[in-house]
Amino acid sequence: QVQLVESGGGLVQAGGSLRLSCAASGRTSSSYTMGWFRQAPGKEREFVSAISWSGGSTYYADSVKGRFTISRDNAKNTVYLQMNSLKPEDTAVYYCRDRKYNLGTINSTTQRPGDYWGQGTQVTVSS
Repeated sequence: QVQLVESGGGLVQAGGSLRLSCAASGRTSSSYTMGWFRQAPGKEREFVSAISWSGGSTYYADSVKGRFTISRDNAKNTVYLQMNSLKPEDTAVYYCRDRKYNLGTINSTTQRPGDYWGQGTQVTVSS
């Protein structure tokens, strides 16, 4: 059973930056990808970014390309999301997902075997 703990959320003014972290524990083997999703009030959860186990492949939603950067440190079992030039529409609860198997599309929120989610961290961007 993989446990994921997100941190780094908070309140920031538009144009500011935040760095989210997702620490994984309980993993006994490599995963396929780790990713970030977000859910704003009244909206469905949506894909933000993902990274392969090696870090060689990264994926971004169009809405965050050029502003957000995903990275990982496998020695620390941690994935990061550097968020720059934040906008009020980035306000949401941000969730980390660990996907063990290559099942489904990377940006899909559909639960697959071997998918684990964190509890989320709130990001609020004021205008």
